[in-house]
Amino acid sequence: MQVPTYKRLMIFSGLANRPLAEEVAAHLGMKLGEVEISTFANSETYVRFAESVRGLDAFVIQSFCEPVDHHLMQQLVMIDALKRASAKRITAVSPFYPYSRQDKKTLGREPVTAKLIADFYEAAGADRVLSVDLHTGQIQGFFNVPFDHLTALPMLADYFADNLDAEELVIVSPDAGRVRLAEKWAQHMSDFHARNCQVAFLHKKRRSDARNVSETRAVVGDVEGKVCIVVDDMIDTAGTLVNGCETLLEGGATEVHAAATHAVLSDPATDRIKNSALQEVVVTNTLPIPSEKELDKLVILSIAPTIAQTIKAVFEEESVSELFHGENQP
Repeated sequence: MQVPTYKRLMIFSGLANRPLAEEVAAHLGMKLGEVEISTFANSETYVRFAESVRGLDAFVIQSFCEPVDHHLMQQLVMIDALKRASAKRITAVSPFYPYSRQDKKTLGREPVTAKLIADFYEAAGADRVLSVDLHTGQIQGFFNVPFDHLTALPMLADYFADNLDAEELVIVSPDAGRVRLAEKWAQHMSDFHARNCQVAFLHKKRRSDARNVSETRAVVGDVEGKVCIVVDDMIDTAGTLVNGCETLLEGGATEVHAAATHAVLSDPATDRIKNSALQEVVVTNTLPIPSEKELDKLVILSIAPTIAQTIKAVFEEESVSELFHGENQP
């Protein structure tokens, strides 16, 4: 007997950010696969796929907004169900990698939770993981399965190239650790838009006695009389961003814009942004943004085309790096 070889692709979504998953599927000319997801009275998650997934190339999309732990468990249970139902290959699509800031020990007796998450994915049965703009590139090394790292940099940089006419732009890193990202922004502007951009960074110190609290002390670089774009991977409480904006304006910047891939926007982020001197904040929809957190200053770009292109490349066994001209390497 000879069995013909063919591949079948299906995309499934958790409940955290279904509109993003639907948009990804639409870009591929598909509909999301049907899956029943419910919660027992004691808050346990139940999952059952509505059709056969045997031999399937399955992609499970889940965002990690609040409550993060619940949405993570939901995705893991979906992966386990696919594994036990004989799916051929399972890819966990996590646009925003959970616990990414806990990627190393800085004090004694701390966990490395980003590595624990990697172990969870592999234990559940994920054959591949796909994520966008990791907080640190070393997270890829936590996995023993292929990891595809996407980036929103081209999309965000292209937005500013098309909408800012300033002759001199300064790409600003919010701290010394993000200087490499700022340099990649400047390089992209030069290579694809013939715009010469300088790079600066903010000298920041985090407080050891409180979480999500930092102090911006000085700007390193020439920003006087120039338009600045502060770039980062995420905006959580927006304290660093707003303090940085004030420091840049005090240093002589004429305007301050901001860009970040992941809009976490934990309270009081929206109030801080609304009351700040920031001209605009450009983010993507890797995380769902509730209507009450949408501001006039907040511009939301869709990451769906980028994820869809990557899923297509993975399914067809083509290069992912070529989609980003190598800019997806941390």
